[in-house]
Amino acid sequence: MNKSVFWGILMILAFGSSCSEDRLYEDYIPLDNVSGWNQNDSLRFELGDVVISGKTSLLAIRFTDNYPFSNFYVRILAKDSSNQILENKLINVPLFDSKTGEPLGEGFGSTYTKYDTLPIQFKQGTNSLTLLQYMRQETLPGIEAAGIKILP
Repeated sequence: MNKSVFWGILMILAFGSSCSEDRLYEDYIPLDNVSGWNQNDSLRFELGDVVISGKTSLLAIRFTDNYPFSNFYVRILAKDSSNQILENKLINVPLFDSKTGEPLGEGFGSTYTKYDTLPIQFKQGTNSLTLLQYMRQETLPGIEAAGIKILP
């Protein structure tokens, strides 16, 4: 076997295995860009066997320039396998700078993603998270997706 082929395969394997270790769980749920996020729509993330107590967990909001407010209120419900609510918290996520109007977060074009740490101490047995938009507008335009990321 050629030395360069061997090292190439070794690098691919090393890169592939390192990519999977930077998070325990990550999932995004897309929303309808035309109608937006309705107050009655809940986004449920099934965590399965992922142990999240003591881990860093992030909320990700993917939004566009069309979002009409500078911040975003979201209610997070942590539930166990019997659907009992273990944690119920309302979180304010700033999406635009209040003085300059510039979008916060990473992105390009008119789409941005804002990550924010979830200020929740998840209890043992938490196996799902539900997100509810908690703004004063029934249908919320400009939110493309919401996600959860749990780091080791």
